[in-house]
Amino acid sequence: MSTTTVRAGRRTVEVHRPEKVLFPADGFTKADLVGYHREIAPRMLPHLRGRPLMLERLPDGLDGPRFMQKETPESHPDWVRRAEVDKVGGTVTHTVCDDTATLVYLADQACVTLHRWQSKADRPEHPDRMVFDLDPPQDDFEPVRRAARLLGDLLGELRLPSVLMTTGSRGLHVVVPLSRRHGFDEVREFAKDAAGLLAAAHPEELTTEARKAARGDRLYLDVQRNGYAQTAVAPYSVRAREGAPVATPIGWDQLDDPGLTARRWNITNAAEQAAAGPWEGALRRGRALGPARRRLDGLRRDGTGG
Repeated sequence: MSTTTVRAGRRTVEVHRPEKVLFPADGFTKADLVGYHREIAPRMLPHLRGRPLMLERLPDGLDGPRFMQKETPESHPDWVRRAEVDKVGGTVTHTVCDDTATLVYLADQACVTLHRWQSKADRPEHPDRMVFDLDPPQDDFEPVRRAARLLGDLLGELRLPSVLMTTGSRGLHVVVPLSRRHGFDEVREFAKDAAGLLAAAHPEELTTEARKAARGDRLYLDVQRNGYAQTAVAPYSVRAREGAPVATPIGWDQLDDPGLTARRWNITNAAEQAAAGPWEGALRRGRALGPARRRLDGLRRDGTGG
């Protein structure tokens, strides 16, 4: 088995079988994934630090089995940070990625996709992100584009700042920074009410119906990621799909780009988009939901929602 070493920050990390092909249709190897992680680390790590992660691993690439890993294996190096958090009936020890070395090590473990909590390990019950997942019924991106504009307008009316991210799959995530004053139940209820208001105003286009069979051709406004221990794909994470697409932050003005799709960027060009700083400064100051809740309740009473 071939092995090479890679310098990652202050550490040197061993990479086993770097020639292993993870994306057969494209020829992207483990070495390509490692290289991408090293390049994107300065942009990606701020969105990972301190957060419990769920790791999507594909030891034999896209053509082999995949599994979701919550518990950190004992075989991980002692310098990889862990976070023990509560679960029903006990605890689970998640991996936390605070540095480039850990990001490279996870690539060596064929961890293709990193899914992050909406809270940090120091206050796991209090999210600092609220996420709306815009999930279209098919690959057509135009309904996603329209839903994002409608949701952005509503959040603007509620005076909540928000940012956009392609998922690398089919849709977009709309992310609202929070102040960590609220628990998950309150945040999820707010997201549910906001999505419900929007769906009621556009019933032919949008739905909050969790059952796929009941959605028809409507886009699903998914707010279920706003629960304790629920995860969402991390910004700049590679997705386990042909082409190695990347979940990529974008600016609101990029919605007008006719070439925009959920898989617009991959490991070969996501760093260029990242260098433009699409979220620059937008997440520094999280908001409390109290004032927005009062505005939202007023809109619900009035029966308006964009």
